[in-house]
Amino acid sequence: MGREIVRKESPKEPGARSRLWFHEDIRHVLEENTGTNNVEGIEVILPEGNDHDMIRLSPKSFRKMKRLRFFKSHGAYFSGRSLDYLSNELRVLDWSNCPLQSLPSNFHGEKLFDFKLYRGRIQEISGQFKNLTTMKFFECKFLTKISNLSSCSSLKELDIRDCENLVKVHDSIGFLNKLARLRLYQCSNMKSFPRRLKLRSLEVLTLFNCSKLQTFPEIECIMEYLCFISLLGTPIKELPSSIGYLTPALKELFLGQCTKLMRLPSSIHQLPNLKVLISPNDCINGCCKDLMRLPISVSHSQHLKSLSIENFTNLAKEEIGLSIGYTNGLECSQIILSRTIKRSEPESSAELRQQLLSSLYWYLDDFSFYSSSTLQELDLSWSAVVSVPPRMKIYVELRILRLCHCEKLQEILHLPPNIQELYVRECFSLERFPEVSTKFQFYTSCGLRELRWIDLSGCHKLVANIGSQVPNPSFVEEHIQDHSCGIIFPGNKIPDWFSHTKEISNGDDSCELDISGPLYLEEIIGIVFCAVLGSHPDYPLGPFSGICVSINGNMLVEARFYLYRGSDHVYLNYSFPECIRQLLRYPTGDNLRFRFYCDSYKVMFKSCGVHIIYKHEEDENLTVGECSVDSSNGIQLSKRRRDNEDSNLEFNGYPQHKRRSQDLGNSNAT
Repeated sequence: MGREIVRKESPKEPGARSRLWFHEDIRHVLEENTGTNNVEGIEVILPEGNDHDMIRLSPKSFRKMKRLRFFKSHGAYFSGRSLDYLSNELRVLDWSNCPLQSLPSNFHGEKLFDFKLYRGRIQEISGQFKNLTTMKFFECKFLTKISNLSSCSSLKELDIRDCENLVKVHDSIGFLNKLARLRLYQCSNMKSFPRRLKLRSLEVLTLFNCSKLQTFPEIECIMEYLCFISLLGTPIKELPSSIGYLTPALKELFLGQCTKLMRLPSSIHQLPNLKVLISPNDCINGCCKDLMRLPISVSHSQHLKSLSIENFTNLAKEEIGLSIGYTNGLECSQIILSRTIKRSEPESSAELRQQLLSSLYWYLDDFSFYSSSTLQELDLSWSAVVSVPPRMKIYVELRILRLCHCEKLQEILHLPPNIQELYVRECFSLERFPEVSTKFQFYTSCGLRELRWIDLSGCHKLVANIGSQVPNPSFVEEHIQDHSCGIIFPGNKIPDWFSHTKEISNGDDSCELDISGPLYLEEIIGIVFCAVLGSHPDYPLGPFSGICVSINGNMLVEARFYLYRGSDHVYLNYSFPECIRQLLRYPTGDNLRFRFYCDSYKVMFKSCGVHIIYKHEEDENLTVGECSVDSSNGIQLSKRRRDNEDSNLEFNGYPQHKRRSQDLGNSNAT
């Protein structure tokens, strides 16, 4: 409606209208120089399929549009290197694929408040942008310099990304009183950055992968709003002591991959709100590997919630103890210690490897420097842990424990009482984990009531009876109400007690099962899902894949895992009343359709199964045979002995479930 009104302003000549939207109208106006003082706004909207259609600019293309206040173009392509005029009435200049090497000399931009260039050819930025609040330049490969912006007194956000040839950022950037967000991402050649920061309104400072920036500026005023600093991937060697005194609101300090950082200032403990120091999510491939000392004052950081010292290969055990240890001051909920080894002079690469595998065992032997009342996440991956010690049980708040790639781990006999997630991926020596058998029977009480997820992928030596019994309905109804519980482990068979199964021969990345009624939904107290997964032989595996299960199109459960080529794995999930009640409320007629699917074409289903638990099932022990272990296939769930072998049927009826099986009707795998 509005666009038609604008079109009627000048039906035959678009250059006389107040606003231009249609691609061909804009092309005509810019290429034929037919714009007039009437034009106040231009937004280039390309029709589908025209994304490479070129608009040819001449220096005079904008000359007659004296009142132009708005120009926005995303996706269109332009030719031409210069303009001799842009309206000083512009408020918004948002231009992707901008061909201009510089802005017109007579363009001052005093009314401009939003300035964004994407994949442009601009070489230098300067101007009298006194009302500018937002400036963003993304993938401007020719930009080499940001000049004096002292006149940009209203600037609140400066965001520069992937400008790989940017070398210099003018010192004036460090003195903009209203600047709240200063971000520079992957400006890999930037060497010159303001040496001093006096940014009273700054909230966020990001210098991400600026791989030639070696110094961090001095802070010269109290920055009472600064809460986030990320220096990920910068080769700075140290932080100024002023960071501890003049940034009282700082909550997160990310120093991942700062490979040249050698020390942290002792003033770090002056930060009363610091919660994240050296984030674990950023600590990969040599994070802070030259860091030789943590300040003793770290232990006084009362609000510190996450401290990662992963890959600190020059940090000695004794120094960690002095820095964060043996006090009650550190209330840390997440500690990442993997791959940290003592500083020494190993005689050989074999000795270095042995240090890498053995140096962390002392952490498990002596946890006294952790606050057992606050620790929530612990990562001991890649360490030389042989067994989890009894002291682990004192960590009543621990929710997540990671023991991935622990090549010497042989047994897990002790776990914190409230653990929720356990990751034991690729622990090739693991043989004993008795709690996992008890947990996944749901027949008798298990101490780990909060445990929701176990990842045992790649643990081929483990002997356990995982899923060997039909869950006890009375036990489920009395003790388990409010969550689902899942596990992935090496194996190639769905347990025999599953009532509905489907074999898949063509290696699809999804599987569907239909269960026909009558369904007796009010009596369902649990649903068990199972799938056998393998890697697709024609595709290389990615890092992680996800499996999802839905009921009648509604997502019920999902999990992420790493699948290894040549090794099938079993995904087993138990979902209980609070998780399924809402989804079962609106079935499709008397039919439940269960769909299993992966988010990666590199993973394929080999079989899937569903078992419904009803309130009044007979509580008989349907024990499956003991699990055996095969070096190639891992855990095998052997068949339950019965007189009439029917393992090839998609619906397995049990004598003791005869009434219920008749009620359910047939299972149709689709």
